[in-house]
Amino acid sequence: MNEPAHRPFGPDDGPGRIAAADDGAPALEARGLGHRFRKHWALRDCDFRLPAGRICALVGPNGAGKTTLLSLAADLLEPTRGRLRVFGDAPSTPASRGRVAFMGQRKPLYPGFTVAEMLRAGRELNPDWDHATAERLVRQGDISFTAKVGTLSGGQRTRVALALAFGKRPRLLLLDEPMSDLDPLVRHEITAALMSEVAEHGTTVLMSTHMVSEMDQVCDYLLMITGGRVRLAGEVDTILAAHTLLSSRHRETDGPPDLASHIVVSTKTVGEHFSALIRPQGPVTGRWARHEPGLEELLIAYLRAPDSTPLLTASARVEASEEAA
Repeated sequence: MNEPAHRPFGPDDGPGRIAAADDGAPALEARGLGHRFRKHWALRDCDFRLPAGRICALVGPNGAGKTTLLSLAADLLEPTRGRLRVFGDAPSTPASRGRVAFMGQRKPLYPGFTVAEMLRAGRELNPDWDHATAERLVRQGDISFTAKVGTLSGGQRTRVALALAFGKRPRLLLLDEPMSDLDPLVRHEITAALMSEVAEHGTTVLMSTHMVSEMDQVCDYLLMITGGRVRLAGEVDTILAAHTLLSSRHRETDGPPDLASHIVVSTKTVGEHFSALIRPQGPVTGRWARHEPGLEELLIAYLRAPDSTPLLTASARVEASEEAA
C-alpha cells in the first residue's frame, strides 16, 4: 500500500497538550519569516500575528506563498529565515504538533481504506482523539462507514478529511483551498459543518481560499500575501473601515482630482468616470461619491496593486521592540 503524498494529520505527542501554558499567546506569530526554494523566495520578511479564536481567510494570487506559510505552520517545511510560533512554540515541538491539524488541497486519505478504517487510523495516531465528533461529521454527510475512500465524491472526501482534522481536537486548523473542487451546494454544506465545529470547540482557523465572496460572511480576520510578503492583516471590519472608495466625473473637474495627501491603493479611469480606492489620511475634500468598499472590491484592488503600502491592524502587528528581542 502506497503512502499518501502528504502525511495525514500527524500523531499527537502525548495527552495534556492543550493544557500547555499558552494562554494569551497568538495562534500564529511570524517575525522576519522567510522561506526559499533554491533561488526563489516563496515568503520573505513576513511579520504578523493571528490571535487565537479567529477564523482567518488567507488570500493572494497563485504562487504568493500561501501554501508555503501553511506548510511552515504544520511543520512540513522549516523557515529559511526568521521564525514562526504556534501558541508560543516552534511548529516542530511536540506541543505545537499536538495543537495543529492540517488539511492540504489533495486531502491525503488512503483510497483503499474504508471510512471506518480511516477514522480508526485517526484514533490510533492521536491519543486525545474525539471519536464522537469525527463520526458525527461523517454521519451528517450521509456517508457509509463501509464505503472505500476511493469511491467517495469530492465533497464526501472533504467531509471525511475534516472529520479526521476535528477528531484530533486541534487548537489551530490549517486548511489549504479546502473547497476548490466542490460545487456551490456542497461548499455551502461543508462550510456549515466547518463553522458548527469551530463554534463548538473554539478552534482557530487559517484557511487559504480564492472564494472571497463566499468567505465574506464566514471569516472575521484577513491575511493577504502577494509576492511572498504580507500586504493586509487584521480584523476584516477594521480593514474595510480604513478604506474609502471614491468616484467622480472628469468633466466636473479638470481631470482626476488630486489625492496626494492620502494613501492611494489603486485608481481606474473608464471614459469620464474616475474611481480610486484610498486609505484616507484626513478629511477627503472635493466632489466625490464615496462608500466603504466590500471585501471583494478591496482585495481585487490590492491584487492589481501588489506594491501598495501594507496595512496591519494593531492586533496583527509585531512590535519593533519584540522583533529585535
